[in-house]
Amino acid sequence: MRALTTLLAVVLIALGVGLWLGTGRESMTALIPAFLGLGFGIAAAVASTPKRRMHAMHGAALLAMAGIAGGAMGVPSLIKHLGGEAIERPAAAWGRSVLAVLCLVYLVLAVRSFIQARRARTSGA
Repeated sequence: MRALTTLLAVVLIALGVGLWLGTGRESMTALIPAFLGLGFGIAAAVASTPKRRMHAMHGAALLAMAGIAGGAMGVPSLIKHLGGEAIERPAAAWGRSVLAVLCLVYLVLAVRSFIQARRARTSGA
């Protein structure tokens, strides 16, 4: 799970920086995915210590929930945009939607991992 968290961190940082550069560096809010990516990177680094791994991965799951909540607000705008309607900031709609999807996939995989870890602990005890 730590490797997946590191991968997500890199992807989110690239997404945030790409959005920021792609929109002419006019708004710092385009960097929000990058800031979340830094959080995931910190969680992955903390998880390298076995004693702290569980807490770090639960923290990363919490970050994923925040990413889903924040990013999901861009999905309705993206649907309008894909339907041919003009929207104010299409790059923001795309970026937020991608953020939400990435965080949702991560959260599902994290919950699966938590369940497997719990089963392994209880069967070994």
